[in-house]
Amino acid sequence: MMTQLDIEQPAALIDYLRQKQRIGAQETPRITVLAGGVSNRAVLVEREMGDAWVLKQALTKLRVPVDWFSDPERVHREALGLRWLATLTPPSVIPGLIFEDHTHHLLAMQAVPQPHTNWKTVLLSGEVDLSHVEQFATLLATIHRQAAQRQAELAPLFADRTFFESLRLEPYYHYAATQVPLAAPFLHQLIAATRNRCYTLVHGDYSPKNTLIYQNRLVLLDYEVIHWGDPAFDLGFSLTHFLSKAHHLVALRDQFARAAVRYWQGYGEMIQEQSATGRSKEWQDGLERYAIHHTLACLLARVAGRSPLEYLTPQARERQRQVVVALMQTPPPTIETLVTEFVTRIDHLD
Repeated sequence: MMTQLDIEQPAALIDYLRQKQRIGAQETPRITVLAGGVSNRAVLVEREMGDAWVLKQALTKLRVPVDWFSDPERVHREALGLRWLATLTPPSVIPGLIFEDHTHHLLAMQAVPQPHTNWKTVLLSGEVDLSHVEQFATLLATIHRQAAQRQAELAPLFADRTFFESLRLEPYYHYAATQVPLAAPFLHQLIAATRNRCYTLVHGDYSPKNTLIYQNRLVLLDYEVIHWGDPAFDLGFSLTHFLSKAHHLVALRDQFARAAVRYWQGYGEMIQEQSATGRSKEWQDGLERYAIHHTLACLLARVAGRSPLEYLTPQARERQRQVVVALMQTPPPTIETLVTEFVTRIDHLD
């Protein structure tokens, strides 16, 4: 019986790479375990010739306080995402795929060169650079627009939503509905709508945490829940990070609020650069309304779901819960109004 490889064990990983002839028989690369992920093991492999890879291995049980399970086959969905996103985006935005292993549920991708920084870390340190916000908006709009134009190719490849269900809809929306009964009708209606809105390629984990800054350019990571679905989910998921940081960093609240608005505006400007017709026009017509609903749902999920934001205190989580549940009763009509209302209400509770 084959022993399951644990890539976080350096000796075992080096032996594996030698056996698979991914490195030389006498080569001993430097192995560094990377921290921060809840759903994967991740290590940096720095080879003697100067090449560097990141290896990711999917976990069956995620590293969170509550029970949360997902099929490790999702790492191969990530490999599929790596291949196809590279065809939709500018060069160097998506790391190159080196190899994948279906037996051990792992993949290797080209490491982003040093020095680079994680954008979430930069934002939490208080540096809000609107040029990064605009890049973030442009990149998401590019993915959504380019993929929608290639629907015939991409929709069948990414039609399976199993991992989106197990890693997003269940732990974020379904679980939050059990924890906050007042929000349950709103969340259940949104879940049903999300399952029916299948318009373009959705990253599903589009956030500053999954974005590196290298030479002042953004590099996008983590594609294991990528699927053909509702682009408004990406918008709501990502807007949540700007607004939650506005909540967390009181002195920078206005800056993060402006960043959220600029992000939405930049996305819209990019989407509208080319006229859209047919199904593309259909999802754009309802996009802002659903983006607002997903933002509210994700804001609640990140304080009442299975994966709460680690930088919010219990008191802050309760404030965010109160504000979001109130806003769900009558959702704001525009993203700009949502940003203003959220920040104003948080201010009043501080």
